[in-house]
Amino acid sequence: MTGYGFMINSELPGCRGRTGVISTPHGPIETPAFIAVGTKATVKAVLPESMAELGAQALLANAYHLYLQPGADIIDEAGGLGRFMNWPGPTFTDSGGFQVMSLGVGFKKVLAMDTAGLGDDDVIAEGKTRLAHVDEDGVTFTSHLNGSRHRFTPEISMQIQHQLGADIIFAFDELTTLMNTRAYQERSVDRTQRWAERCLTEHLRLTAERTHRPYQALFGVVQGAQYEDLRRQAARDLAALRRPDATGVDHGFDGYGIGGALEKERLGEIVGWVTDELPDDKPRHLLGIAEPDDFFVAIENGADTFDCVNPSRVARNAAVYSRDGRFNVNTARNRRAFTPIDDECDCYTCAHYTRAYLHHLFKAGEMLASTLCTIHNERFIVSLVDRIRASIADGSYADFKINFLKRYYPAR
Repeated sequence: MTGYGFMINSELPGCRGRTGVISTPHGPIETPAFIAVGTKATVKAVLPESMAELGAQALLANAYHLYLQPGADIIDEAGGLGRFMNWPGPTFTDSGGFQVMSLGVGFKKVLAMDTAGLGDDDVIAEGKTRLAHVDEDGVTFTSHLNGSRHRFTPEISMQIQHQLGADIIFAFDELTTLMNTRAYQERSVDRTQRWAERCLTEHLRLTAERTHRPYQALFGVVQGAQYEDLRRQAARDLAALRRPDATGVDHGFDGYGIGGALEKERLGEIVGWVTDELPDDKPRHLLGIAEPDDFFVAIENGADTFDCVNPSRVARNAAVYSRDGRFNVNTARNRRAFTPIDDECDCYTCAHYTRAYLHHLFKAGEMLASTLCTIHNERFIVSLVDRIRASIADGSYADFKINFLKRYYPAR
């Protein structure tokens, strides 16, 4: 495992939070850390160089999208994801499971807790057609791009991610929602565990075969939705999983992801169940959170890294973050606002452009609007997590949390 490791530097008194460093072949990641999402080997509208300048430590790309276009073999031939996209730092890829399910199945946007009388096909959104079908061996799905048919298995996901060459990759898992019945969640967790075993075996085979590439760390993914017993059992099973490499030496996962359906109101509780069962000496990645209050909750309950498309997605729709809360810069009150998005922000956008100019760009339909607002939003979130990490290290976390949240959410 040359070039990979994890070290804890400090702990947050009275809870599960900590700071640390994940070492990768392409550099360290100081944790807690926000991992910006570059879905198709790009953070939309922003140069990789700009992401480095705004302080992003690592980027995450999506195996599903890159498999479909341009193809994992092309990225492998280019020298791996980082070289392909001119990003020198650490990279992550997810397993493709989220996109296969969310794009192929068409989940409802509103997730209901009351599943009485519902079948598992009822997770399909009205007007959508199921385009992905799960069986014990894997998933057959239809491309959202052109309708072509494809097959993902744990082995294929590993092969794709090894070709993509990210420093941290994830085991293939089944995404469920809160709409799925308890019985289905039980079957899904068991299936994800069996898939995890196959992923680890294939990962070790490919690692031995692809010695010309840097070591890739494999994270298992804990599922179980809102059920404490399922979450805890899934975490214990993944933590205990070992498979021998070609020389007969047993290996487990290098870290763990926490995925699946999470109710915002129970985020800390659910993350805490999982981290209680996972080894302390391995990093934990929480998949898909990006709201400021969620970071505090996740970190306090033991999450080390997290990712989400939200900062860039909302930026393209004129929503920007500030220390006084999120707002839309394309509203009438910003038409003559000759001030930065946030007076205290040190990003390129706030140093050079006003809200009035950004308002104009959105109204004029100019692409520069998305670029400038994405730079700001990504910097805001990256910087927030950096400040949380620093406050844990210097003992000021409690005061920092109170002051930040009181200002960002004044109505609470």
